Amino acid sequence: MNHSHKVAGKIAIIYMITGAIWIFVTDYISMSQAKENVQTYAMFQHSKGWVYILITGVILYLITRYWTGKMLDSQREYNLKDEQYQSLFKHNPDSVFELDLEGRIVSINPKAETLLGAQSEALKGKHVEHLIHVNERERGYFAKSLEGEAVKFEMNIQNVMDEERIMRVTFLPIIVHKELLGIYAIFRDITDLRREEELMLMSEKLSVIGHLSAAVAHEIRNPLTSLKGFVQLMDMTKEVNPLHTDIMLKEIDRIHIISSELLVLGKKQDVIFHMVDLGECLKEVYTLMKAESNLNNIEMNIELKESDPVSVMADTMELKQLFINIIQNSIEAVSENGKIDISLQIIEEHAMVMVRDNGIGMEPERLERIGEPFYSLKEKGTGIGLTICQKIIHRLKGEMRFESEKHKGTSVTIRIPLATTL
Repeated sequence: MNHSHKVAGKIAIIYMITGAIWIFVTDYISMSQAKENVQTYAMFQHSKGWVYILITGVILYLITRYWTGKMLDSQREYNLKDEQYQSLFKHNPDSVFELDLEGRIVSINPKAETLLGAQSEALKGKHVEHLIHVNERERGYFAKSLEGEAVKFEMNIQNVMDEERIMRVTFLPIIVHKELLGIYAIFRDITDLRREEELMLMSEKLSVIGHLSAAVAHEIRNPLTSLKGFVQLMDMTKEVNPLHTDIMLKEIDRIHIISSELLVLGKKQDVIFHMVDLGECLKEVYTLMKAESNLNNIEMNIELKESDPVSVMADTMELKQLFINIIQNSIEAVSENGKIDISLQIIEEHAMVMVRDNGIGMEPERLERIGEPFYSLKEKGTGIGLTICQKIIHRLKGEMRFESEKHKGTSVTIRIPLATTL
């Protein structure tokens, strides 16, 4: 039963109740008058109909006025809400597509018209897949939104100027009176945001490279000294000792590994997820960071508790950036003769990397603000290192947890899903 039927029903019920009360009261009065005065009884019977019309007319007027006022107020409120929603739809900075349950376009806002280079009327009734490439994964998101759940994901599209743009898409179900009527597809252009994140990541990489340069130079100087000594010895003896050449080749390989890691770290590369052996990645980071730990007289150890490869889906350079930032923080927190332990193991279908140090530790207030952009207690800190770490962890669908106690040290636990679980 709709609202109009309810209002009409209430008026009819009030009218019948009023009529019944009127008949009962007037009949009682009429019977009383008939016993005393027949003329008064006749006059009363003649006039009671007109009095009833007058009374019920007033009552109906008041009731109609009340309900009409409520309906007009409701209509005005509806019109106001409709104008607000239309304003939100038309002036939304994001591209908004109203779709029916089959995925056909009902209407689009001006921003979406600009994105597609076509008017709303020309696109009405066309399937959204004909305008924007939607792969099987996105189809799954649309089907999920038909179950009444809001869904978010990212996808690449070509705009009207044939530029590739990164879009954050939200499928929002349109539900009225518990009935699903359609889907709002909201496209937000995050291309510039992604570029800013890449620039921030590169800036942090260069900062780390600059910080490591002195330690790497010191680490390379040692094998160079050995090489120079062996070369001078061979020049003096005019003989080539196989043992000496073997040592020289190992020292050259060591220099190559350290310099290569430093150079690759500074290169700008596209983020492409592939199968990565987390153990090998940690070893390469350990080799690079060992130089700085030696320079600061810090003992650094690595323990790989798994004999088989620990495979995750990730970008190698992002993983290295993640571990370098964490280990760098530990080195800066530890004084001379300190200790840093790095371990890797598998727990419940997740690769678990733990970095422990016995440094200065952190207060609870600092722990609560970890990852907050541009917040740093270090004199030369940028405050974006851990922010980048958290973004990388988010892309990996992992977790990062900090445990710390002042003057006792800090433990960082990183959980990353194994490749077989993705």
